[in-house]
Amino acid sequence: MRKLLVGGNWKQNGTVKFAHDFSQNVLNKAKFDANKVEVVVSPSTLHLLTAKQALQNHIQVSAQNISQYKNGAYTGELSAEMLNDAGIHWTILGHSERRHVFGESDKVVGEKVKHALAHNLKVIACIGEKLDERESGKTQVVNERQLNAIRELVNDWSNVVIAYEPVWAIGTGKTASPEQAQEVHDQLRQWLKSNVSADAANATRILYGGSVTEKNADELIAKRDVDGFLVGGAALKEGFLDIIRAANDAKK
Repeated sequence: MRKLLVGGNWKQNGTVKFAHDFSQNVLNKAKFDANKVEVVVSPSTLHLLTAKQALQNHIQVSAQNISQYKNGAYTGELSAEMLNDAGIHWTILGHSERRHVFGESDKVVGEKVKHALAHNLKVIACIGEKLDERESGKTQVVNERQLNAIRELVNDWSNVVIAYEPVWAIGTGKTASPEQAQEVHDQLRQWLKSNVSADAANATRILYGGSVTEKNADELIAKRDVDGFLVGGAALKEGFLDIIRAANDAKK
C-alpha cells in the first residue's frame, strides 16, 4: 500500500507570527498515523524555519520552489544546498503558478526536479491542464508532455510524488469530481507503467490538488488512485486538520 500524503501549500501568505502560531496551536493538534499518512506543509521561504521549529508531531516542511542551480551568483534564488543545510527535505516544483505566472517551461521544471533529486530532496512535481485544454480534450496530452520533461532527465522516481492540479480548479472553488480525478489519476498511473516501470506505477504517489477542502476530501480520497492531496487555501485554516483526518481514515 502506498503511504498517503497530505501537502499544504501556503503560497505567498502569512506572517512570522502566523507561521509560528498556526504551526504550534493548530497543526500540532493534527492526529494521524505517521505509518499511514505523511503530512508536509510548505510556507514561504521566509517562514520555513519558523514553522519547522514550531512543529512537533511528525509534520514535515517543504519549500515551494528551488533554483535549478547550485549556490552562486543567482540573486533571489533558493538552493537545494540551503535546504539541506536547514534540514528541510522536500520541495514543490512545477506548480501552475510557477509555470503560468512566472513562465517556467517544462524543460526548466524537469531540470529542477533532476537537481533536487541529485541533492537528496523529495519532490512534489505538479502537473495539470488549463480550462481551454480540458475543454478541447487535451488533458492527457498536457499531463504527459509535462511528465515527459521530467522522465527525460530522471530515472529513479522513488522520491517523486506527482500532484495532479487542474489549473481551472486552483483557487476557483471548482473541483474535479471524484470520478474525474480518478480517471486522470488512472491515466497517469498507466503512463508511469508504460514510460517508467511497473514498479514506479505501483509505488509513485499521485495527489489531487484544486480547491480541496474538508467538505470534499473524504469523497476524493476514497478513489483508488488518489493517494492524497496538495491543498492550497484550505491549508491556512483549521479545516486542514479535517483533510488530514480524511486521509487517515481512508480505507485503502
